[in-house]
Amino acid sequence: MAKILVDGVEVDVPPEFTLLQACEAAGAEIPRFCYHERLSIAGNCRMCLIEVKVGGKSGPKPVASCAQQVKDLPPPRDDKLNELVTKGATVAKARNGVMEFLLINHPLDCPICDQGGECDLQDQSVAYGRGGSRFDENKRAVEEKFMGPLVKTVMTRCIQCTRCVRFATEVAGVPELGATGRGEDMEITTYLEAALTSELSANVIDLCPVGALTSKPYAFNARPWELKKTDSIDVMDALGSNIRVDARGNAVLRVLPRTNDEINEEWISDKARYAEDGLQRQRLDQPYIRENGKLRPASWDEALSATARALSGDPKRIGAIAGDLACAESMKAALDLFRALGSPNTDCRADGAEIGGGAREGYLFNSTIAGLDEADAILLIGTNPRLEAPVLNARIRKAWLRGAEIGVIGEAADLTYRYAHIGAGPQSIADLGAFGDALNKAQKPLIILGAGALARADGAAVLAAAGKLAARVSKEGWQAFNVLHSAASRVAGLDLGFLPGAGGKSAKEMLAGGLDALLLLGVDEAELPKAGTVIYIGTHGDAGAHRADIILPGAAYTEKDATWVNTEGRVQYGRRAAFPKGQAKDDWAILRALSGVLGKVLPYDSLEALRAKMIADHPSFGQVDYAPGHAGAASFDAGAIGAAGALSEAAFKSPITDFYLTNPIARASKTMAECSKLKASASHKVAAE
Repeated sequence: MAKILVDGVEVDVPPEFTLLQACEAAGAEIPRFCYHERLSIAGNCRMCLIEVKVGGKSGPKPVASCAQQVKDLPPPRDDKLNELVTKGATVAKARNGVMEFLLINHPLDCPICDQGGECDLQDQSVAYGRGGSRFDENKRAVEEKFMGPLVKTVMTRCIQCTRCVRFATEVAGVPELGATGRGEDMEITTYLEAALTSELSANVIDLCPVGALTSKPYAFNARPWELKKTDSIDVMDALGSNIRVDARGNAVLRVLPRTNDEINEEWISDKARYAEDGLQRQRLDQPYIRENGKLRPASWDEALSATARALSGDPKRIGAIAGDLACAESMKAALDLFRALGSPNTDCRADGAEIGGGAREGYLFNSTIAGLDEADAILLIGTNPRLEAPVLNARIRKAWLRGAEIGVIGEAADLTYRYAHIGAGPQSIADLGAFGDALNKAQKPLIILGAGALARADGAAVLAAAGKLAARVSKEGWQAFNVLHSAASRVAGLDLGFLPGAGGKSAKEMLAGGLDALLLLGVDEAELPKAGTVIYIGTHGDAGAHRADIILPGAAYTEKDATWVNTEGRVQYGRRAAFPKGQAKDDWAILRALSGVLGKVLPYDSLEALRAKMIADHPSFGQVDYAPGHAGAASFDAGAIGAAGALSEAAFKSPITDFYLTNPIARASKTMAECSKLKASASHKVAAE
């Protein structure tokens, strides 16, 4: 630690701290535009100027505090500690001058700028700017740039902080933004005048400290003070990214990231951010019953009575399957109801994945998401994290930039970082080639098994092979075995035991037909049976509703208080930001009402009572915001999971073919449809174009 003075206050700070960080550690506020904690240092806005005193004497000029570290300061002189001055007249004058320069060409269009009310330039010009400007020359104008359907550009407002350029290059791994020209002619642009291709591209909107990059779908919709802000959890993948849902009235207008260094840092995927318009479209807002081949509107009493009749037959000929967006409460209520009815046919693995039923660590991301920051060798098996969990992929890229070696068994896709492609199918698990040496030598290796490796006929054998490999390379205090799920509901379902009971059918068997009645909790990504009564509890008129004989409208993830468990086993609470549409109700409440009609009344009448029962039956749900990680996996034998069997020679395939259209909410979104169309057209271009 190094001792310095900040405005006369002595503080101890690490030598590698920048002067800006040292000042903030002492409680001083330092304005900045180009500096960002997660990006490299640019040092080009000069707003963070401070005065540095060595031996009690000031230097010849103010110093950019973001671009110098504490260890770079000269040794203390005359027994006087080095001092950083953040509030003197010299500093105030320097900041006034910098702000005056920044505003020379910036248009004064705050009343029509979407950044208004949450703009760094607005805030800092009030705090550090002059009362007027000495420049009366004409302002320059810059032509707008096309960055795709998500990012709106007004580049005349740009102050060339280069945050967007550094994010695209360093974090997203798609170096498609840069600066052209010099001096007054400098402009930030896409190199090829094309849309950004990253699944994280819209994070540049949050990074932009002015109104140069704003949200195109949200343009002119609302001001920030009009919105009700609700902290919640993203369900577009299994990462459990922390988000803030902004709603006005009963309409969700935007979704923003919340900072959580253990999960998503401060990024979210474009789908998490922009699928929100799908919450308003193609919604199921009242019960329906199919008669004479057509669905007709029905009352709740009528629909529940019809459902009860369908489920009143032989318990062995009825079943329930949970979809990718089912919350823990709905699965718990469905499981309790079907067990009360005597049915063993329940499953949360709608894709047919061969996992679960054993130790909890056998289906978790045991190294934790934050553990990627420590990894020195990472093996990806049957997963494309760029499509399945873009934020996690950015974290893998960060590990690669730090020196971690990456190996891939599966599709040779563009993952935004270099890797050794070992093979396409499971046969390569036994023969890793040169990468095997790196994995054996690594002190903190990671093996990440994707959903694409498990949802196949030899899934159990692949799981066993990966488990044996993980058991061999794991080190003392470090569990290398990790599963990256693609469904937000999967870990909660496995934790609840939403699996076939004794003699019960799996999801694959139930979907093949042979049941009299099948209850679907938002199952839309599977081929549904042609025969039997299908009861669908869901939110959108998607594939499940098209096949259903009875539709019971449920609540979307932004419309209910719900429990979600991410791929590392972290329990998190999502909160209601708006109310369900029309006559729709919370899924667990529908099942509770159905239990009354069936004469098998569930023992809870409120969400609190349901959660209490869930925690009593499954204690892991009481460990909120806790990822067990290596502590939970200390005694876990990864080599004992899966089942013996022959490994197929078929290549692994990611379960996601179109990143933007993976669930009913995203498929109902016009924004996601536009992104999907643009991505498809870009992939069909040839080099000559």
